[in-house]
Amino acid sequence: MNEAKEIIRVQHLKKYFSTPRGSLHAVDDVSFHILEQETLGVVGESGCGKSTLGRAILRLHEPTSGEVWFNGENILTYDKRRLKQLRSQMQIIFQDPYASLNPRMTVAQAIAAPLIIQGLYDARDKEGLEKKVAEMMELVGLAPRLINSYPHELDGGRRQRIGIARALAPGPKFIVCDEPVSALDVSIQAQVLNLMQDLQEQMGLTYLFITHNLSVVKHLSNNIVVMYLGQLVEKATPRQLFSAPAHPYTQALLSAIPVPDPDFKMKRTILQGELVSPVDPRPGCRFAKRCIYARPQCEEQDPPLTEIGPGHFVACHLAGGKEIKAKEQESE
Repeated sequence: MNEAKEIIRVQHLKKYFSTPRGSLHAVDDVSFHILEQETLGVVGESGCGKSTLGRAILRLHEPTSGEVWFNGENILTYDKRRLKQLRSQMQIIFQDPYASLNPRMTVAQAIAAPLIIQGLYDARDKEGLEKKVAEMMELVGLAPRLINSYPHELDGGRRQRIGIARALAPGPKFIVCDEPVSALDVSIQAQVLNLMQDLQEQMGLTYLFITHNLSVVKHLSNNIVVMYLGQLVEKATPRQLFSAPAHPYTQALLSAIPVPDPDFKMKRTILQGELVSPVDPRPGCRFAKRCIYARPQCEEQDPPLTEIGPGHFVACHLAGGKEIKAKEQESE
């Protein structure tokens, strides 16, 4: 049996934004890898840097430092010409299917646009473009009669299918899915998620799936990373993360998942304390001010991302230690 090929490797990636108050550390020293045809889920609170991470990998935001390797090449060394060529291999599906579509473009024009921009089709090749657009519409489940419709004439589910078709049209291998279903009704979410899974199998796609919905990412992902204020605090398989979360922040996130059983007694972890500013943050764990297990060491030293089990990494000075286990027993 052949081993899966590594398609994405991110090493010490940083993205800082200049503000009047200082440097905002949106993504701060993040490292991971994704194997071909797998899905890496990225979860965390709003503002933790999930979307910035996805855009920095694609160089939609130019990284401050670090490396992004795609198929064995560091794409941060690419010039504009090579970067444009790369766009056909690395695409993005945006969160808001209405805001990401040009309201003056029909369905056909929106799907054809990346094909023309990438030089894959000549704009004068009307027949070839129409055939390709029809093929992509059928692939994502859009009725042929919608080919000349405009975004405002369609519901959210159909708009997002246009976004998916547009991303797939150039034939990419890697797609950043930036909360692709969060703006949709729950019933439509299921349809779109099933479509994305089917497309992954059919086309051999690799996903970076950004979401705040832990229930979704549990069923879609091969591995999950948890972000907090620009940093990775935990990386594990779904089974490891949901059965034995090691970081206090991950534990708090999972405790907030609702259970559809009125008789089930939830054990909630209510986070208290102040949020650390991501603008020029001081050394130390950024979660320490909200952590019930925090010790002086936590506010003085950055915890490294340490492997505590096969494929299970945690950035916590006390991860797996007696202090956390004792606290858990006290609260039960």
